[in-house]
Amino acid sequence: MFNKILIANRGEIACRVIKTARGLGIATVAVYSDADADARFVKLADEAYRLGPAPAAESYLRADLILAIARQSGAQAVHPGYGFLSENEDFAAACEAAGIAFIGPPASAIAAMGSKSAAKALMEKAGVPLVPGYHGDEQDPALLQKQADAIGYPVLIKASAGGGGKGMRIVEQAGDFSAALASCQREARASFGDDKVLVEKYLTKPRHVEIQVFADKLGGCVYLFERDCSVQRRHQKVLEEAPAPHLPQATREAMGQAAVAAARAVGYVGAGTVEFIMDVDSGKFYFMEMNTRLQVEHPVTEMITGQDLVAWQLAVAAGGELPLKQEQLAIRGHAIEARIYAEDPDKGFLPSTGTLAHLATPAESACVRIDTGVEQGDAISPFYDPMIAKLIVWGETREAALRQMDAALAQYQIVGLSSNVSFLRRIVNHPSFSSGQVDTGLIARHHDELLPPPAAPAARQLALLALAEALANQAPYPAPAGWRLNGQLSRRFAFLHGEESHSVELRHQDGGFAVRVGSKSFAASANLSGNQLEAVLDGVRIKTVVVRRGAQRALFENSERLSVDFIDPYAYTELGVHGETHLKAPMPGRVVALLAEIGAKVAKGSPLLILEAMKMEHTITAPGDGVVQDFYFSAGEQVNDGDELVDFAAE
Repeated sequence: MFNKILIANRGEIACRVIKTARGLGIATVAVYSDADADARFVKLADEAYRLGPAPAAESYLRADLILAIARQSGAQAVHPGYGFLSENEDFAAACEAAGIAFIGPPASAIAAMGSKSAAKALMEKAGVPLVPGYHGDEQDPALLQKQADAIGYPVLIKASAGGGGKGMRIVEQAGDFSAALASCQREARASFGDDKVLVEKYLTKPRHVEIQVFADKLGGCVYLFERDCSVQRRHQKVLEEAPAPHLPQATREAMGQAAVAAARAVGYVGAGTVEFIMDVDSGKFYFMEMNTRLQVEHPVTEMITGQDLVAWQLAVAAGGELPLKQEQLAIRGHAIEARIYAEDPDKGFLPSTGTLAHLATPAESACVRIDTGVEQGDAISPFYDPMIAKLIVWGETREAALRQMDAALAQYQIVGLSSNVSFLRRIVNHPSFSSGQVDTGLIARHHDELLPPPAAPAARQLALLALAEALANQAPYPAPAGWRLNGQLSRRFAFLHGEESHSVELRHQDGGFAVRVGSKSFAASANLSGNQLEAVLDGVRIKTVVVRRGAQRALFENSERLSVDFIDPYAYTELGVHGETHLKAPMPGRVVALLAEIGAKVAKGSPLLILEAMKMEHTITAPGDGVVQDFYFSAGEQVNDGDELVDFAAE
C-alpha cells in the first residue's frame, strides 16, 4: 500500500479521499488554486501546494505542475477524483511515465471510453445493446443534420468527450438542429477542449440506470449493483438512489453482466461506471457511456454494500486483488443521495455565488452522511461547480430512506446565497418520486408542482420576524418619539417579500408583547440568543432560527424557510436603478455570443445574448416585443452579477 498520495482535485471529493486515506494511515498531499487557499480540503490534507490562479486551466488542469508537485512531495500515487484530469488519458500516461501510480484505469481504457462514438463501436462488438444513432468521426454540420433527419426526431446531440450534462441538446424538429449543434459544440469546446459530437435517437420516457463496476490488475471484475439517476434537470443529476426502484432481478443481473463485459472489453482497472438508458415502456436497456472514474453518486453504492470504494481504489492501484468476489456482494437496504447546489430553482437553476453566511446541517449518523468541501463562512465562487454538499441517507426500505431524506433536508439551513434545498424536499415528497415511478422527464413534467410561485408569508412567520427584530437591537436607530422596548407604546416593522410589503405592529404589555399582523393578533413572549429565537404565540411554544444579514432576514421555522428583506425606516439610499428595459446579468460569467443586431426589431423570447457561467451556457432573451438599442459587452468579455448587458426598448 502507498505511504503518501497526491489528490489532484478539490472540494468535497478531495475531502472524501482524505478521509479514507487517513483511516488507512496514508499521508495526503493537496494542490490548490488561489480561490481555494483557505478551503476545507487544504486544511485537512497533511501537505498542501499552490498550483496557480483560480481558473481551472491555470491550476487544476495543469498536469505538468501537478506531476512536479507529486515528485517534490514524494507522493507515490495520484488520485484524480472526478472532473478535471480524472478522465484525461495523457495525464494517466504521464503519471505512469513518471513512475507515479495513477489511481484509476490505464490510459488505454480511458482513451477507449473517452470518445463516446469509439466506445459505442467497441460495445457493439462486445454485444452490448446500443441506442440507434450516429457515432462516426465525420463532423460536417450538413452530414450531422442528414443523420438526425434519418434517425427521426426528437434526437439528442451529445459531446463525444462530454459528461455532467455539458455539451448536450435535445432537438425536437429539423429546423432547430443547426442552432442546437453550434451551441452544443461551443459548450463542448469550453468544457472539454473537443467539439466532436454524436447524434442519437432521444427516448421520450427513459430511465437513467448505471452500474458500478470494479476491476483489478489480476483479472478480477465485479459489479456492485445499480444506481438510478433518472431525476435530472438540464441533464444533470439531482437525486440518485440505490438500488433502482422496481427493477426486476433478471434485468439487474443482465445489466451487471453487460457492464462487466464492457469493462473487460477495454482491459479496465479500478472503479468505473457503465451508464445505461432504459425505456420505461419496454424495459429494454441500452449502453450510453462509461465513466472511467469514481462517480459523484458513489456514496449510495457504499451505503447499500457496506464497502468503501475509495479504499478499493487504493488497494487495486497498489496491485492488490478486489476485496470481494461477485458472490460475496449483496444489497442491504436502500440509499438516496441529494445534491445540494448553490443555485436558484425559481430562476431556471441559475448558479448562485456568494458566502455561506449561515450553514447548519443535520447530525451525521449511520443513516445520515454528508460529503462536503465547505464550511460556514466559505465562498462559492464562479470558477467551479456550485455544489455545496451531497446529503446521503440510508434506510432498511425505500420508504424509510425517503423519511430520512425529508427529515434531513428539513434540518439543512443555508443563508448567503440561493440553494435548491426546498426544491429537493418537494421532489422527495412528490407522489411520482415517492412511488418510484421515475424517469428523466419527472421534473419537467411536474414543473408547476415542484416550482410553485412563492407563498405569501404566514402571519405567524411575520410575528416571529418582528419579535426577533425587536430583541436583536433594543436601540439600533434613533427611536420614534416615546418608544422604548419595555415601554407602553408600539413600534411598526415592515418586511418585503418579493414585491409585497408586510407590516407588523408590536406593543409591549404585561411582561410580553401584543403583536398584530393585518387582522391577526397574537399574545406573545420571546427570548433571543444569537440566531435562536424561542417564542410563545397564543400559548404555543415555538423554537426557530432567525438569521439577520444586511437587510436580509431568513426564518427557519417548522421545517420551512422564509426569506424577506427588512425595510429599515431610518436608512435612506439612492437606488440608482435604470429603467426596466436594461437587461442585467443574472450571475457572473463570460459573454459567448451576441445573437441580435443593434437596432433590430425582435419578438418576445428571441435570444439576444449567450452567457457562459460554470461551464454552462445561459441565453438572455427579449422580455417582450421591442428593439435592441445597444450591447454593453462584446463576445469574450467577463461580466459580474447585475452588470447591464443589453439596452432593450420594449414596444
